[in-house]
Amino acid sequence: MAMSETAIKAAILPVTPYQQNCSLVWCTRTRKAAVIDPGGDLDRLKEAMRVEGVILEKVLLTHGHLDHASGATKLAREFGVPIEGPHRDDAFLLDELGRNARRSGFGDAENCTPDRWLEDGDTVTVGDATFGVRHCPGHTPGHVVFYHEGVRVAFVGDVLFQGSIGRTDIPRGNYQQLIDSITQRLWPLGSDMAFVPGHGPMSTFGRERLTNGYVADEALAMTAELQQGQPKPRQYS
Repeated sequence: MAMSETAIKAAILPVTPYQQNCSLVWCTRTRKAAVIDPGGDLDRLKEAMRVEGVILEKVLLTHGHLDHASGATKLAREFGVPIEGPHRDDAFLLDELGRNARRSGFGDAENCTPDRWLEDGDTVTVGDATFGVRHCPGHTPGHVVFYHEGVRVAFVGDVLFQGSIGRTDIPRGNYQQLIDSITQRLWPLGSDMAFVPGHGPMSTFGRERLTNGYVADEALAMTAELQQGQPKPRQYS
């Protein structure tokens, strides 16, 4: 998939046994590129860079799960480029990535220490293109989202999917925190913002606000009404 826009282009490359959407993103003016979430299958990513004629400038990570970050250290070392992201609260996940090297499809896995941790409101550059950063905890505590204001596209990792949201039944996952991240830090970016999820097809924030059973406006309003109608629990001293 490529987006026809003068500022940036992107190719979505599903990798690893989990078919995680790794994205090759580049500035059309400079041909400098970033790989977002290189979970594995590095030969395929390098071939895509060769075919597109782009120069890898950095690796960007949305979060520290194995299917998103296991190939980051090896790729960055081979090309001599820095790793930026996620938020430092995902350090505990990045410190365990090397254990995945024994798993089928994750032979490239190595522990990862980013050159730059990211905070909400930061920006990252790819060539002459600038991406905003939103810290969106809930799926993992240090998850971040990258978005390009001009092209109106976001790379959201496992925060949000077409028709679903990220899992929270995992170490340091938090359901309410994830809902708050989506509604308070993604929806304000605009309903016309398209997004590339960590798995599956693209969508827009507007479509998910209308149809997503977890975070659609109507679904959240109904949940709030039900919670307000419940009797308050009896408290004991």
